[in-house]
Amino acid sequence: MTAGGTGRAEGERDDKGGLRTALGGLTTRGRSFLAAGIAAAICAYVLGQSDLLRVGLLLAVLPLVCSAVLYRTRYRVAGGRRLTPARVPAAGEARVHLRVENVSRLPTGLLMLQDRVPYVLGPRPRFVLDRVEAGGRREVSYRVRSDLRGRYPLGPLQLRLTDPFGMCELTRSFSAQDTLTVIPRVEPLPPVRLSGEARGYGDGRHRSLALAGEDDVIPRGYRYGDDLRRVHWRSTARYGELMVRREEQPQRARCTVLLDTRAVAFEGAGPDSAFEWAVSGAASVLVHMLERGYSVRLLTDTGSSVPGEGADGFAGASQESADAAGLMMDTLAVIDHSDGTGLSRAYDVLRGGNEGLLVAFFGDLDEEQAAMAAKMSHRGGGALAFVLDSGTWLREPSDVPGPGDHGRRLRTLREAGWTAVAVERGAPLEQLWRRAEQERSGLAPAGGGEGV
Repeated sequence: MTAGGTGRAEGERDDKGGLRTALGGLTTRGRSFLAAGIAAAICAYVLGQSDLLRVGLLLAVLPLVCSAVLYRTRYRVAGGRRLTPARVPAAGEARVHLRVENVSRLPTGLLMLQDRVPYVLGPRPRFVLDRVEAGGRREVSYRVRSDLRGRYPLGPLQLRLTDPFGMCELTRSFSAQDTLTVIPRVEPLPPVRLSGEARGYGDGRHRSLALAGEDDVIPRGYRYGDDLRRVHWRSTARYGELMVRREEQPQRARCTVLLDTRAVAFEGAGPDSAFEWAVSGAASVLVHMLERGYSVRLLTDTGSSVPGEGADGFAGASQESADAAGLMMDTLAVIDHSDGTGLSRAYDVLRGGNEGLLVAFFGDLDEEQAAMAAKMSHRGGGALAFVLDSGTWLREPSDVPGPGDHGRRLRTLREAGWTAVAVERGAPLEQLWRRAEQERSGLAPAGGGEGV
């Protein structure tokens, strides 16, 4: 939950342009009265009818007086917005709470409250407040919902003031805005065993020794509270101060989630398209691996990674997991197709190191890109690929042709060491996740790796 900004809409305005602003706020009724009054006055002048002239003046003056009185109203109104929650999954609902407070000494007249929202979130909400006493407060709320992920601005909040006769309406806006972030849907995944990951203690962790032997020890300075049994006397004599041996350090296992965003690799659009399935699948795996204790990063075909290019590009210690998850979800909320046609940039990032488990979501692969993807599996960890044939997502199941090129691409990946799973239209990720475990167990020797 985040607190929305607050602001004030004041009835006091500069005199410059005041007449134009007041007349611009005339309603259809006010303009009709003004036009009728002018017409009656002209007819009275031509016909010499003084009684008609008085009627015309009354009709013309009434909307002008209402506009002047409404424009010079001296009350002040403060408003605020609260969004609960500020980050929701696609097709989820958030509630927006609006607060209006009269901070002047005079009661307000009729107020119409209106909040500006994008069309994709639904109709523009409007509320009518009959009267707000001096120092009074009114609260209203409405719901917003989107099937499309993204970042959507809410606001600014607008107040429409009207006179009792309905002759004039003036709109005054607050400046504060909020942002609703719609993230991809996350599907819970079961823990499975994927061979190739280092076994260790806990979830997704293994221990690495900080010293290789008595001669290769890397000591550090003594700190208050260190066990004196860890004092390394040879180094202490050498440096002239207490030095202690480093203990075994817990080290988090790593996982890289690769998302193919090439526009040429996906067909179709909308919440049920192949690309949206891949984005949702990547989000689900990221959350699942973070919950299992892994250091995770998100990598795209453009070579950019999240949470960032720090020492190793992965999420840091466990206390940073929540921040890393939020950053990756915010990135997936706005991710779009890239203009690239190949996977070479992602391969350059992955090349030359043991990065742990690799989980990839590929779109359509031609022969060249399948060969490039095959080379990514030459790593110390496991490699799991979900390959989408986006063309099948646009046709009925009875119209889908045989495996063809798609089947050959899968074989290319499997021969290179990937656990490659074909993704059918609408297939639940949980089912494919379990299928990957079954296929991996058939390829890998017994006594596999760690449950993920």
